[in-house]
Amino acid sequence: PCSHAPQHKENQPMTHQSFITTTRGLQRDIPPMRLYEKAKKLGVWNPSDIPFTQDIPDWQSLAAEEQDLLLRLTALFQAGEEAVTLDLLPLIQVIAHEGRLEEEMYLTTFLFEEAKHTDFFHRFLSTVTGTTFDLSHYHTPSYHTIFYETLPQTLQALTHDPSPAAQVKAAVTYNLLVEGMLAETGYHSYFTVLERHNLMPGVRQGIHLLKQDESRHIAYGIFLISRLIAADDSLWRVVEDTMNELLIPGLGVIGDAFACYDPIPFGLQESEFIDYATAQFQKRIERVERARGATLDDIYRVTQAVIDANDG
Repeated sequence: PCSHAPQHKENQPMTHQSFITTTRGLQRDIPPMRLYEKAKKLGVWNPSDIPFTQDIPDWQSLAAEEQDLLLRLTALFQAGEEAVTLDLLPLIQVIAHEGRLEEEMYLTTFLFEEAKHTDFFHRFLSTVTGTTFDLSHYHTPSYHTIFYETLPQTLQALTHDPSPAAQVKAAVTYNLLVEGMLAETGYHSYFTVLERHNLMPGVRQGIHLLKQDESRHIAYGIFLISRLIAADDSLWRVVEDTMNELLIPGLGVIGDAFACYDPIPFGLQESEFIDYATAQFQKRIERVERARGATLDDIYRVTQAVIDANDG
């Protein structure tokens, strides 16, 4: 009798019937677990440990327009990191309900890292810039469309519609557009400014670490979308429809950030970053499209090659 599992009775709350770790065990060789291992190794940095000693006088040496551009970019990052921290939970819940323990284990690091990024930018604003006023006036209509409306709506939709189509729409919005195009372009522009002018080493260090984290997030998002498309080729249409809907406001977020300046501070050229964003978008879309007609083993192999080739 002591070896018999308890019988489930109808009309009782949902219960577990088994546990992966005591039945088949963890699959340590699949991409989500490899990302989990990388996150444990590389994601342990603490925003509170990054020194801003040189950043403060560097900030104070900047012209008003230069400070304004960096505040604008920071306001986009700060709210964006908060938004994804708030909105990620429904995706984690869907993955958990599907019993994908290895993916859920990686996603626990994902959420922690997004919260840590929120912490980092707040430290920069309060410690380096001394900002105590509302920065939401930097959020343009294009930004509102993506971060105030589409991102939360798409992720929260998973609470009542966990279908593969809804998951693809959420991952395309989050991982391909918000992270893969907007965040990467924003970090690139921010880092370019500071690196070219040898400014604010603490912020540069933080952004370097942020980019490592984000590279793992994007790798997981592409893996998730590819896994779903490999199982159902018709989901490619969801990818196309979502990107067609969001590409214009997404590029608008980038264009809006530079449109208020003439000339743009630090000698930046808007076209450089629009081209960068478009290239990032195209690269990720091409990877996802290759999932059409692929097997799950193909997806594992391609994803693992990308993870192995990426130091982050």
